[in-house]
Amino acid sequence: MENTIFHAANTRGHANHGWLNAHHSFSFANYYDPNRMNFGVLRVLNDDIVAPSMGFGTHPHDNMEIITIPLRGALKHRDSMGNEGIIEQFDVQVMSAGTGVRHSEFNANIDTEVSLLQIWIFPNRRNVTPRYDQKTFKPADRRNEFQTLVAPLEHLTDTTEALGIHQNAWFSLGNLEKGVEKTYNIQNSSNGVYVFLIEGTATINGHPLSKRDALGIWNTENLHIIAQSDAEILLLDVPMN
Repeated sequence: MENTIFHAANTRGHANHGWLNAHHSFSFANYYDPNRMNFGVLRVLNDDIVAPSMGFGTHPHDNMEIITIPLRGALKHRDSMGNEGIIEQFDVQVMSAGTGVRHSEFNANIDTEVSLLQIWIFPNRRNVTPRYDQKTFKPADRRNEFQTLVAPLEHLTDTTEALGIHQNAWFSLGNLEKGVEKTYNIQNSSNGVYVFLIEGTATINGHPLSKRDALGIWNTENLHIIAQSDAEILLLDVPMN
């Protein structure tokens, strides 16, 4: 029997610190809702806008898979593993915090905001050696298709485009034109999918979604997706326990 949970965009936690305007799909920082702690192993989905030249100072993480997806603008990253660089729109960054890592993230521009999604996933292995990776994904490859951005490390091959994480999770991003219908097959019977509608309107298994709405679905084999307008859709296919 299919199970669903709907999170309307305007029910997310919200904190505007001036330099940071953040919306939280799950309990985070000063936002706490005992009914919105996680979706399976998906712990954090933050929708952040960072003011020019501002950002997050050096801070620690451990035993978490952290995925950053810039939606517009550019983010400057530096970490204790010696990585330093810029991640931009169409890039994806993954970091396995493992035994512990420190990093900072700042808006790389002095005159424009940066908009990004930051996602935390509980790993299936604890205390791994920290690791970092980033990649640019061609937007043409997700036009009316779902492009896999993230996949389990053990599933990667020499021809795999996706970045790897320590979890049986797959992230896919699609840019669908109005009227396009797609079927997405869930990767594992023990997984569910958290659908986050970045832009546009769409119907997922009969449930209407608008910009920044989310729908969690589990105990089903696939999703039937109809773009009611041009839509950008992120699918987070994650273990439910």
